[in-house]
Parts: sequence; C-alpha cells; structure tokens
Amino acid sequence: MQTAEELRKTIDEACIRFASIPEKDWNHKPLPEKWSKKEILGHLTDSAFNNHRRFVVTQYDQNNKIIYLQDDWVRINAYQQIKTDELIHLWKLLNKQIARVMESIPTEKLLCTCDTGKQGKDLKTLKFLMEDYIAHMNHHLGKII
Repeated sequence: MQTAEELRKTIDEACIRFASIPEKDWNHKPLPEKWSKKEILGHLTDSAFNNHRRFVVTQYDQNNKIIYLQDDWVRINAYQQIKTDELIHLWKLLNKQIARVMESIPTEKLLCTCDTGKQGKDLKTLKFLMEDYIAHMNHHLGKII
C-alpha cells in the first residue's frame, strides 16, 4: 500500500535529519507553555500509540470512540525528561509497526469507521485516518526539522 511506503520513507528521512540536531535544540522550550522539539516528537509518539489502536480496532469493531488529549499525554509521559535517542527509537519502532499494519489492511476494510470526535461523534474512515496520520506527522516533523 502506498500509504505504508510513504510512512517508511518519512521515518527514514526524519531519522537521518534528527541526527544533525544538537541535544540543546531538542530540549529548548521557546516558551514555558510551548513544546520543545523533544515534546513534539513525544506528541507524535502519542499519535502513533492512538492511531495504531484506531487502525487495528476499527477493522473488527467499527465506530469505537478513540481519542486522546494531546497536552495531557505529553505532560503525563514526561517526554522532556526522556533521553532523546530513546524517544527517537520508540517513535521509529512504533511507526514501523504502523506501516506493517497499514499494508495488511484489506481493501474492503478501508471504509470502516472510527469515532475521533472529542465534542461529539465524528466518524472517519480508515483510509482517511491513515492519510491524515501521515499529513499530521509531516506537519509536526516540519517543526522539529
């Protein structure tokens, strides 16, 4: 599946570019309430955890409500305190697994829906969720790199 291959390419390119970012830049917070590069990558890790669940569960149990509160997840996971190389490794491995899940989804399951609405019902197809996942990732990687 094209989406899985695009995800793999994004992971590989990001990891190469991550290597050139000094540790002080990973830890720098532009303002106390703004995320550091490390916290942004933590947010992408949280997105991976939650979207992996969406991509799996939606294939056998449609319309489940699977949401997360991003600021709470970043705070609770304390990404600012994690070693940068460990966080990169976690993000990379989670996304490699997501790519495997994406490419194994049968075509007929791509129209299955998941409820991602925080305020009310907001049904999204697996196809949309996968494409949006990569767009969301690229948006935030642009802030890191």
